Amino acid sequence: MSVGRELLRLFAFIRIGATGAVAYRTEAIVWVLSTTMPLIMIAFFGAVTRDGPIGGHSGASVVGYFLATFVVRSLTASWVSWQINLDIRDGTLATRLLLPVHPLVAYTAESIGSMPVRVLGSVVMGLVMLALLGSHALAQDPVIWALWCASIVLAWLLSLAVSVAIGALAFFVDSSAKLMDAWLAGLFVFSGYLFPVDLFPARVRAVVDWLPFRYQIGVPVELMVGALDRSTALDLVLRQLGFVVLGAITVRLVWQRGLARYSAYGG
Repeated sequence: MSVGRELLRLFAFIRIGATGAVAYRTEAIVWVLSTTMPLIMIAFFGAVTRDGPIGGHSGASVVGYFLATFVVRSLTASWVSWQINLDIRDGTLATRLLLPVHPLVAYTAESIGSMPVRVLGSVVMGLVMLALLGSHALAQDPVIWALWCASIVLAWLLSLAVSVAIGALAFFVDSSAKLMDAWLAGLFVFSGYLFPVDLFPARVRAVVDWLPFRYQIGVPVELMVGALDRSTALDLVLRQLGFVVLGAITVRLVWQRGLARYSAYGG
């Protein structure tokens, strides 16, 4: 019976997230516009590759890569950092702490609730990709697609963990929004969002491979367009899993210490 009640509470928060995604149409439009950078990069790289491939990327492969980037970014982005910031600053978190559902579970459920809107946009873009380029623009190996499914889930979990951890830093500073902005700047440059990571010089690429940014966007994109063999793909997905575990540990530490400080100051 208690399990049933917990599931009902969880679904209630998922419904809240879904309702918010539909109700706040202006915010949804802003979100869509904020993810259109890959479409801009298609035009940019299209002009650059007009006279020939660059770094092994032709005009058609660039279109496929950035359409895949749009899909992956839509499915894996997390914006919970700003909600946590707001809740800590205006005292709403104190109310959340009185509820029978842990705040982090509630934030996660609300994020899941907004997924249908994102999935719809991703499906539309995927169909556009197929119409423009055909199925050969996507991975052909079913094993790669299985790894892609795992990679998408891990990328979303990693983005969620990063967003929650940075949001929870508001326990210690007036606002951690600027820190999130700084993280996003690094994400856009080093994840493969603005340009494929294989265009980096070898030494830079070696560093990028061990930063978390690529595992939020780049890896599932590379899987989707069939740029990785099975062995490399498995290695990268396992690294993703490692970053997710590290992110979960970081969230636990920051949240627990921040909450203790919040309670000590009468939050």
